[in-house]
Amino acid sequence: MQKIMVFQQNGSGESKISGINRFSSSRFAVTIINIDGELPAFIDDPFPYLQDSIEADLVLDYLKHPDLSGGLSLLCKGLDLPLIASGKKIKTGSAVCPTTCCPLAGRERFGDYGRVFGLPEIEVKMEGETVVEITVIRGAPCGANWRAAQKIKNMPVEKALTRFGLEVQLFCTANPASWDPIGGKSPVHLAADIHTAALRKNLAQRPAQNHF
Repeated sequence: MQKIMVFQQNGSGESKISGINRFSSSRFAVTIINIDGELPAFIDDPFPYLQDSIEADLVLDYLKHPDLSGGLSLLCKGLDLPLIASGKKIKTGSAVCPTTCCPLAGRERFGDYGRVFGLPEIEVKMEGETVVEITVIRGAPCGANWRAAQKIKNMPVEKALTRFGLEVQLFCTANPASWDPIGGKSPVHLAADIHTAALRKNLAQRPAQNHF
């Protein structure tokens, strides 16, 4: 069983923690480190707020304070532990910082977590031109694609191609205000695009299909 340590502030990672526990088939032993209460705007020394040592195979950063995230990244680098800090821009240490949880690649590096969560992989079961079931092989820890998959069951494929991404947006827990000035999209929009692309990819692999 893979040991995961999650750092959060005032419940900031609860939706992801819930998804990990719900959709992981009991593959993980999750330890949660809560850093609650008010913090100074600038933390010169973040290490007193963190753990002296980390007994885990993987660390997830859902902290809000950038100084704490920077300190955690340095700590994990020193311990040679993989750290995933989705949606962050950390310049210290060796944190892996995908725009959202959805584009995370490198499944072997992250063990079972990387096999269950990250860049979406799905299998579609069709009857004629109707999507009767979507099986999620790899998804986001917030559970957005598992929930969205249920919403497009028994839906015509042309409608499902549009609806799947929209449903992912509704369930996505990323911050919609975090716009990418280069791409011009929020993480929520990016999540929708990634999942729509995963659906199109699966359909394109099916023989005698033409939905594009």
